Amino acid sequence: MQPSTHALVVIDVQNDFCPGGALAVDGGSDIVAGINALMADFATVILTQDWHPAGHTSFASSHSGKEPYDMTQMPYGPQVLWPDHCVQGTDGASFHPGLRTDGDLIIRKGFNPDIDSYSAFYENDRSTPTGLEGYLRTRGITDLTLVGLATDYCVAYSAIDAAGLGFSVSVRQNLCRAIDLNGSLDQALTDMKAAGVAVL
Repeated sequence: MQPSTHALVVIDVQNDFCPGGALAVDGGSDIVAGINALMADFATVILTQDWHPAGHTSFASSHSGKEPYDMTQMPYGPQVLWPDHCVQGTDGASFHPGLRTDGDLIIRKGFNPDIDSYSAFYENDRSTPTGLEGYLRTRGITDLTLVGLATDYCVAYSAIDAAGLGFSVSVRQNLCRAIDLNGSLDQALTDMKAAGVAVL
């Protein structure tokens, strides 16, 4: 059992990121059983959930003439345009049916229609907090293990932000899966290691 100061953060294990979903990550459902087993080792388990309103500005369908995976420029910087996914209240936004969801906290992100949100800590403007940091501080948590979807986007952004906030962070790569868009996985692994994240 991990000490009480060490929490598990399960990132976006939702139907739309699993096979058959709108933004399916290859092998996304293969990690569910391993994550469930790992939860038993942690006194604190936090789950994150992508939670977009319909017509979110990060959806390609919200931009005339754009296709999924095109890039666009937002006020906060470059943004990949995604297929419509994890729309609030839809089955696609629900957690994978096999995932244990009896954790301590669910953080919903990406609900601002004008800003995407990969990280569990900040929206993509890099300044609007989700509230997770405050929760962890008040619980006395100093160490985080991250698992989930996708390695190269929401997991990596969360891990790098957590390290930047002073948490000791590890990512269990065997319990993550990646989108790997144009080499994004290798870049994410490099960036995480540079930020001081232990990639296990």
